Amino acid sequence: MARTKEFDPDEALRRALDLFWERGYEATSMADLVAHLGVARASIYATFGGKHELYLKAFEHYLRTTDPAIAEALSQPGPVLPQVKALVEHYAEESSRDRPRHGCFVVNTAVELAARDPEAARLVEASWNFLEASLTSALTRARAQGELSPDRDPRALARFLVVFFQGLRVLGRAPADDDRLYDATREALTVFD
Repeated sequence: MARTKEFDPDEALRRALDLFWERGYEATSMADLVAHLGVARASIYATFGGKHELYLKAFEHYLRTTDPAIAEALSQPGPVLPQVKALVEHYAEESSRDRPRHGCFVVNTAVELAARDPEAARLVEASWNFLEASLTSALTRARAQGELSPDRDPRALARFLVVFFQGLRVLGRAPADDDRLYDATREALTVFD
């Protein structure tokens, strides 16, 4: 008869995500994970694999919970540009009030691991591609509805926004002047004028 797990794997995954988010991949040891999750090392290995596999599963969990919310926000019926502008402002606001400055998990992974970890790089790229596709779709609708000039390229605008959002996340992580974030956001919004 198989033993039942003595912990909730979904809760353990969420807690692992929190710890990796706070400390980063390299600064989080397996001993840290055991202590933070309250789960035996053998159980972590049996359920998730090693630290690297757990990190990737935590990252996938993060993407499953954040990416669909963005797509849903951009696919609401009615005028599109107010939704896109609200997303731009949301990124700025969230980056500004990110205390204690853990940053965006995607950006953190891109900076810490993507250059040397193909699996992490694949997940980062998948997230950015999803965001770009969601924005491209929304901006294509905006152009079709007459909210955006017919000569504007929705994909190029989407790519601009993806790069802009990642920059906001990086600056939001540092002890930067929040006015810099808001000034840049005001300028970024002018691309829709």
